[in-house]
Amino acid sequence: MIAEDVLQFGDFELKSGRRSPYFFNLGAIDNGAAFDRLGAAYAALAMTFPEAPQVLFGPAYKGIPIAVAASVALAREHGVNVGVAFNRKEAKAHGEGGRLVGSGMDGRRVVVVDDTITDGAAKIEACELIAEAGGRVTGVLIAMDRRERVAGGNTAVGHLEGRLGVPVRSVARLEDVVGVLAADPAGIQRLETVSAYRDRYCAVD
Repeated sequence: MIAEDVLQFGDFELKSGRRSPYFFNLGAIDNGAAFDRLGAAYAALAMTFPEAPQVLFGPAYKGIPIAVAASVALAREHGVNVGVAFNRKEAKAHGEGGRLVGSGMDGRRVVVVDDTITDGAAKIEACELIAEAGGRVTGVLIAMDRRERVAGGNTAVGHLEGRLGVPVRSVARLEDVVGVLAADPAGIQRLETVSAYRDRYCAVD
């Protein structure tokens, strides 16, 4: 993630308005080799669910290439051929119309794949669209769990799990960021800043 400049350090304003010493930008992945590695990570995580998914749903826009990359990795590395579906931001009035594109979901197990979670609103909307199409959401996969606390002291991931009633799993967590910095002698100052942020805003296992 650091090699692709996905994990960035500095002073960033999050959607919540909070200032953060690090930022996770999956939009920085812009080449085939990086998407290949990303898809493999998501595919391996998808296979940890009790039942393998039948469809991967990528919320527009960042979730779309994730779903495609993960579906390719599932077929190649795990022998699981899944459908891919995604939504449009706005309904299309011409052609096939509607807000959904891709594989049918009626009666099928669907896993939602996206980059991160801020307040979970986009994931909830995606699950509502899937339910309207007859699909059954069995899990949510994200790249980074920032472990930030929301109202009530729960994490955003924990809150979403409670709201949806399905597991939400991540490729990486804040603890992994801390581990990367701790292993780099040049990252001591960043480690101190990120650790202070974690102690103030994040849940610690």
